[in-house]
Amino acid sequence: MRAAQVSKLDGPESIEVVDIPEPAAYPGGVVIDVHAAGVAFPDVLMTRGLYQMKPELPFVVGGEIAGVVRSAPEGAHVRAGDRVLALTMLGNAMAEVAVSPAEMVFKLPDNISLEAGAGILFNDLTVHFCLRNRGRLAAGETVLVHGAAGGIGTSTLRLAAALGAGRVIAVVSTEAKAEVARANGATDVVLADGWLAAVKELTDGRGVDIVLDPVGGDRFTDSIRSLAPAGRVLVVGFTGGDIPTVKVNRLLLKNAEVVGAGWGEWVRTHPGYLQEQWAEVEPLLAAGKIPPPQPTLYPLDRAADAVAALDNRSATGKVVVTLR
Repeated sequence: MRAAQVSKLDGPESIEVVDIPEPAAYPGGVVIDVHAAGVAFPDVLMTRGLYQMKPELPFVVGGEIAGVVRSAPEGAHVRAGDRVLALTMLGNAMAEVAVSPAEMVFKLPDNISLEAGAGILFNDLTVHFCLRNRGRLAAGETVLVHGAAGGIGTSTLRLAAALGAGRVIAVVSTEAKAEVARANGATDVVLADGWLAAVKELTDGRGVDIVLDPVGGDRFTDSIRSLAPAGRVLVVGFTGGDIPTVKVNRLLLKNAEVVGAGWGEWVRTHPGYLQEQWAEVEPLLAAGKIPPPQPTLYPLDRAADAVAALDNRSATGKVVVTLR
């Protein structure tokens, strides 16, 4: 089968499309003919050996797929011919065939394409975890998201209202990205240059209840300043490169919180949580209350370019590699 593989840790440009043997089925594993694979920021880090989990070289890039079941264990909740989306764990996604544990395979709603399905699990379930679990989003609250035209950002814009937010403010770096944010459901959009003053004006000085921040860097202190009393900043990642620090007196003055939101680690240490999430998110997707992502598509031959688009921050929305 054809697959996008990393054999040396030189960044996205080291990804090569090669022919390798199909993976062997294992007990409890579902064999899937992969139609599309999602790209996430950990994929960038893994190509440089900078992610906290380091697969042995060589490895196939990616951790989420959508496709059609080729075979499934007896008694599994899916069977041959089902359209599914799945997590492949550490790598093993950008290949024509993948095997996933049955508990990490989910039926794809009929109203969602396989290409869009490949962009759901990592980002949407991360955002669901952030807002529901770590952010304790209450009905009518205001959510602000940095990097709003990116994968996590657009997922936040798509999900927040369905999960109860009354207002969703997008922070973006350019007017072109502002259009992406509006298309994905932002209530308001502000440019990164001068965003704090703009948000204060939009909220009549009150501030926002939740800041979802996958960017980090020099915006972090202003994120705390942007909070309403008892507001929460959710730390999701550091695509901006720098890991910020916080002066805790700022938290004291506002009764504010800075909350870590590591979805992958939570799933790893809380068996059954992934299934609980899907039980809530899937009906909302099937009913159209959460619109499907509109991914940017790359063919397998351009897998390196797809991952590089996240590395250089040129990507908007979810990036997906197509295999069939």
